[in-house]
Amino acid sequence: MSNSTRTYPSDVAFTPTVKAVQTRKGSRPLYARVEENGSWQTRIAPDLKAFIEAQRSVFLATANREGQPYIQHRGGPPGFLRVLDEATIGFADFAGNRQYITLGNLADNPKAYLFLIDYARRQRIKIWGEARVVEGDEELAASLMPEGYKARAEQAILFTVAAWDANCPQHIPQRFEADDVAAALAERDRRIAELEAEIARLRDGGEAQ
Repeated sequence: MSNSTRTYPSDVAFTPTVKAVQTRKGSRPLYARVEENGSWQTRIAPDLKAFIEAQRSVFLATANREGQPYIQHRGGPPGFLRVLDEATIGFADFAGNRQYITLGNLADNPKAYLFLIDYARRQRIKIWGEARVVEGDEELAASLMPEGYKARAEQAILFTVAAWDANCPQHIPQRFEADDVAAALAERDRRIAELEAEIARLRDGGEAQ
């Protein structure tokens, strides 16, 4: 379904066949109300920008000419996903993966999908759109590299947002980043040491009287 034939942004996912299934399964009235009340968003608002740029990983889905889907995990430090404007997300494609399935798929079919999940806050964001690979633009690739990150950008990928939606937290296990846990434990240990030192000081002061 092309952009010109979509009535609602969610039509990028809710094709006529999907809507027929929703009708048969009884959920169509719910999603019809969602469509009538504004449907999904098509622009990257400031809160979504903050969410995207805080992520350490993302799942990028593409499909080849035959429609066979492929999901690739991409990761990096917070900020490796960069919001360039209200409709564009960019990231450096780090050297290392030699299968090039994503690049080959995008050469045949630009349609793509990003799935972002924040386990600590139990939030997930789904983003539909199109992606393109930019090779040979060293300035762009360098601008998308996270500062101080030890990797080499082989090319850049630019993702144009068509629509996005936020899922409910149901069934998302709550997990925390190891670095965040280590920092929290270090802060706890530091505070315990301070309290133990204070107790010892008070005890010594009492015994001296």
